[in-house]
Amino acid sequence: MGQNLIRLLKADEIECRVSVINEKGLSLLLYKDARVDQRILDETFGAFGWKRSHQCIDGNLYCTVEVFDRETMQWIAKQDVGTMGYTEKEKSQASDSFKRACFNWGIGRELYSAPFIWIPAGKTSIQMKEGSNKEKRYYCNDRFSVLSITYSNDREISGLIIHNDKGQTVYELKAKADTVSRKEKAEPKGKQENSQQRQESQKEGLSKEQMASLQSELKRTGVAMEAVQERYKITAPESMNEKTYKRVMEALAKTKAA
Repeated sequence: MGQNLIRLLKADEIECRVSVINEKGLSLLLYKDARVDQRILDETFGAFGWKRSHQCIDGNLYCTVEVFDRETMQWIAKQDVGTMGYTEKEKSQASDSFKRACFNWGIGRELYSAPFIWIPAGKTSIQMKEGSNKEKRYYCNDRFSVLSITYSNDREISGLIIHNDKGQTVYELKAKADTVSRKEKAEPKGKQENSQQRQESQKEGLSKEQMASLQSELKRTGVAMEAVQERYKITAPESMNEKTYKRVMEALAKTKAA
């Protein structure tokens, strides 16, 4: 199978979900739904060229997506586990495991390269109500959609415009020319990561300097720490490993100042 066989997502195939909300604004996450996965699998491999199955392993629901490789005349499988939602738990876990398995095939993988999308309170309608214990809860009834999206040569998001349901632009990342691979700039040809560096990238916990850099970027962009934790499923920010830290800082670097 050729590289980059899976096409990139179109703007109208990407949905926006509110992740974190407070009195200062809200953050958005970009995601795709299972119908998009099915459509791209049909386009790429044909309606009879792929199949899915589910297995329960140690109480968790896994999905296996297989595609038929006409070069080797074999079925090639990729698998992932789903997380459980709050409603219709079995259906939610089945759908999530399917979408995750499709990520492994490359469908929508470019969404991981998105900047942190922070919408300040002045550009949206945030309301507050008190719960039974007088705890403040913020909510927003606005709907958001991706108007346009562009990608770099590395298949990463380089330009993005998001509208609200009134047709107003609430977020814009202007695309830049990209003639050289970002990875080639960072890692010249012939330079390979040694085993010690790979081990370092998996170490748990951040140094004081790294935490300070992270806090500085959060202050510059206005992104809430809760948004970082939600996006990367981090319980304690200071315990993230080097690989996750690098992804967080790369996303923040793409995020414009507040």
